[in-house]
Amino acid sequence: MLVKTYGSALQGIQATTITVEVNILQGIKFVMVGLPDSSVKESQERIDSALRQYGYKIPGKRVIINMAPADIRKEGSAYDLPIAMGILSANEQLDSELLSSYMLMGELSLDGSLLPIKGVLPIAISAKEDGFKGIILPEDNAREASVVDGLKVYGMKNIKDVISFLSRTKEFDVYDSPFVGESESSGYLEDFDFADVKGQDNVKRALEISAAGGHNVVMIGPPGSGKTMLAKRLSGILPPLSLSEALETTKIHSVVGDMGRNSGLIWRRPFRAPHHTISDTALIGGGSYPRPGEISLAHNGVLFLDELPEFKRSALEVMRQPLEDREICISRSKMVVTYPANIMLVASMNPCPCGYYNHPEKECVCPPGAVKKYLSKISGPLLDRIDIHIEVVPLKFEKMSSDVKAESSEAIRTRVVAARHMQSLRFITAKGVHSNSQMTVAMMNKYCKIDEASKSLLKLAMDKTGLSARAYNRILKVARTIADLDKKEKIEASHIAEAIQYRSLDRDSWGV
Repeated sequence: MLVKTYGSALQGIQATTITVEVNILQGIKFVMVGLPDSSVKESQERIDSALRQYGYKIPGKRVIINMAPADIRKEGSAYDLPIAMGILSANEQLDSELLSSYMLMGELSLDGSLLPIKGVLPIAISAKEDGFKGIILPEDNAREASVVDGLKVYGMKNIKDVISFLSRTKEFDVYDSPFVGESESSGYLEDFDFADVKGQDNVKRALEISAAGGHNVVMIGPPGSGKTMLAKRLSGILPPLSLSEALETTKIHSVVGDMGRNSGLIWRRPFRAPHHTISDTALIGGGSYPRPGEISLAHNGVLFLDELPEFKRSALEVMRQPLEDREICISRSKMVVTYPANIMLVASMNPCPCGYYNHPEKECVCPPGAVKKYLSKISGPLLDRIDIHIEVVPLKFEKMSSDVKAESSEAIRTRVVAARHMQSLRFITAKGVHSNSQMTVAMMNKYCKIDEASKSLLKLAMDKTGLSARAYNRILKVARTIADLDKKEKIEASHIAEAIQYRSLDRDSWGV
């Protein structure tokens, strides 16, 4: 008897419905075709053990399983459940009437319990788009799938529950998780607060602008000046994710299995801080069957690179295209996968190998040419893609010992959220554009118009520092954000002047 069940295969952060065809004929061989990997082929032993726990078994006949379409690779153990239900139905041990209405995904333990799987959110979205009535999966994944509106989600503990549901011998409730939206999560407080940072008002201002417009920023200063401390507090002033951003961010983390049990939508912007020994592939993503890297895992959030020159040159250079296009296209001989990579790059670095070049009190002991050689580890094109460059100067004792309370992250965040709200209204008709840093040239021509005084100031700065055309665009975007923080519709000369000073660490004006 030929029976069809339905599962799903992940390609990037998208899912494709897979038809699992099971046919039982005369003979004794178990055959699985349709480009399954070794973990899928090993499902026979897991299924046999799980079924025997409840008095069922794989028939001693010729069992043929085809997973269509056959040109898509099927990998992972999540196909255990649809294969098992297909075998039972094809052997007439289970009524197959409901199988066409539900997508089935889940890994089987040897004792028959269902183990959590990866990529549940894109699978659930695909199930709804393809017209399935509902989805049956492990109990630990039910909350994640339940965020898809209009899809019935059934979280099951073991294979016996699935059999009981499909044979209609027991009623199960649809998983109903309370939806937590932006308004309910917008007031969260971080463990790291800017109120803990003494002084450094100019750096805090730069990070506020960065958060308000989604701009990339690099901090340069001697060791112990507070660069890492400041960077870790940036996530505390970022606005919550919108619904579309939360869905996209959650899909990426779901695919890599980074969600944890009973997880719903991710509402907090990611903060990723990989070590400087990270490989190119781990940073950008890849592998024979590409998986997201740290850049994509930081999508809609912050990617913090501490000690930027210590990263491998090749790893830094692969970031050029994602920073510009805000997506990563990974090409392999068998597939091409595109991952989103809309990140805020926040980097910190010492000014030289010893760390004390330009220090107000300590003397740099680096040999001649060492500063230039150290900074040359960061290429001009990469530095050009960073909107804000800010020097972090070490604090004097008086500042460090002061009892004056600094401004809190909550107060700064209020201004950031207000500026982002202006931008959301501005770009309400532009798909995928949420902040000033994402503006296209056409949008800049419309929203970043400047007067003659501002043009003269910008021309003088470009002639003096040798800024590129890309740097010109970055200055205009930063100026637009500064104007938004001031609640001004038009960019003024003061906004341009402040934006220009954040290019002070460009190659032509630093370390020479």
